[in-house]
Amino acid sequence: MFAGAQVSLYPMADGFVGVILESLSALDPYRDQLRIETDDISTLIVGPPEVLFPALRDLYCAASASGHHLVLRTTLSRGCPGEPDDPICDTSCLANPSEPLAQRQANALETLRLAPDMGQVADAQFSLYVMGNGDHMAEIMGCIDFLKQSGTFYKSKHFCTRLTGDAGAVFATLQQAFCQFGPANGHVTIDLTVSANSPSKR
Repeated sequence: MFAGAQVSLYPMADGFVGVILESLSALDPYRDQLRIETDDISTLIVGPPEVLFPALRDLYCAASASGHHLVLRTTLSRGCPGEPDDPICDTSCLANPSEPLAQRQANALETLRLAPDMGQVADAQFSLYVMGNGDHMAEIMGCIDFLKQSGTFYKSKHFCTRLTGDAGAVFATLQQAFCQFGPANGHVTIDLTVSANSPSKR
């Protein structure tokens, strides 16, 4: 399997370069478990979801600690048929495809109990795309039902779902959406925007 994210940070600050570069240091503890490549547009992070999502969470928290309004934009993908399998992405956290949807929802909710408290609010909106054979809408609706019970659900919007809460809980919710819904060997993507310190909330 191949799994990863293309992530970009957009700080609304005069010193945005410093915010971005300092925030990227939050990925240092994960570099032996992930492949990380940064260019002038985004940072590619390749690796298993159970490492990928905590790394994204820590990157977001490091950036938001600046106090500046910022946005983290990420496209996440697993199982893309156009990408070669990569041993660094080996994982056992994807849902068993033979498990009923209700059991996968229950597993996801139980896992959220372990989410750490990061002390930083995350306001997010995301869309889940399940591609390939099978009833993709059943998987998406099952994910939405899970989100509504997650404790991070804020509201439904056109084309996406809003989440809010502590960054630990929000990124844990996103990880479960990514791993528990859609076939384990299928192509699943998430389009994600996370905002911090927005002046419109003051």
